[in-house]
Amino acid sequence: MSLVTPFAGHRLDRADPIRHDAERLAELRQPNARLLRLEGLIPRLGPDQRVQWDRLGDAPEGADVVFLGLLDGEPLFAAVPTDGDPDPAYTRRETWAAIADLPADELALYGGARSLLDWHARHRFCANCGQPTMLAKGGWQRDCLACGAAHFPRTDPVTIMLVEHRGPKGSRVLLGRNARFPGRSYSALAGFIEPGETIEEAVAREVFEEAGVRVRDVSYIASQPWPFPSQLMIACHAYADDDALTLDATELEDAQWFTRGQVIEAFEKGQESASFVPPFPLAIAHHMLRWWLETNDG
Repeated sequence: MSLVTPFAGHRLDRADPIRHDAERLAELRQPNARLLRLEGLIPRLGPDQRVQWDRLGDAPEGADVVFLGLLDGEPLFAAVPTDGDPDPAYTRRETWAAIADLPADELALYGGARSLLDWHARHRFCANCGQPTMLAKGGWQRDCLACGAAHFPRTDPVTIMLVEHRGPKGSRVLLGRNARFPGRSYSALAGFIEPGETIEEAVAREVFEEAGVRVRDVSYIASQPWPFPSQLMIACHAYADDDALTLDATELEDAQWFTRGQVIEAFEKGQESASFVPPFPLAIAHHMLRWWLETNDG
């Protein structure tokens, strides 16, 4: 089963040679060029429920403008907002409502733009010397004129994993819930990869830290850009030989093993499921569970 995740699959040509060519960038910055319509970091959609575009000439005075790339040969731009987004993803209700029905390619375009703009808004000063930085290479770099340091948009790698246990009760998958999740919602365990770790090591460490379970045979499933603010979700599968759980209460409110039948019921009944409420469709965990159903016959 080929897994294509939300926020992936944009059609933009990132046009790296143009980013390095100041003269060419200047030529593309025409007043009638397309500027992504945003209110802060929230997309403003038209009656057709697609992302909308303003004129580059109408960008806020003094705003940094980022070159997103070329779409069918046409340059696209976006303006850096005054403020970034320090809040966790689950608080962004207006954003979720706006992007829920976006076509896959526009969702990917918006997600990439959001991550880039948020990084600029929250990294206006040099991490090396504290002086102001300025946009460079069309918005894909910030330079410090004081000390010469160059700063680049960051992406934080996160492992998200389905842990499977096979025993007398058949195949079951481990899901957990954080206290901030909506009622009865469960998802795959996840955690940031730490310096000096492989993906496999991060999977094993996070599962043991959060649920007290030792895993083996870690394998890759898929990945997803997650623009809240800028993670790369790396989906993995692993096996556990022991199903005993010891939860870290600072990370998880609860964790349980769910059977194939319970997962099917959760997808079919949603909020009415007796077992749990599955992750929402924009989350890679939703697609990981469907992948598990497709590749596991119980």
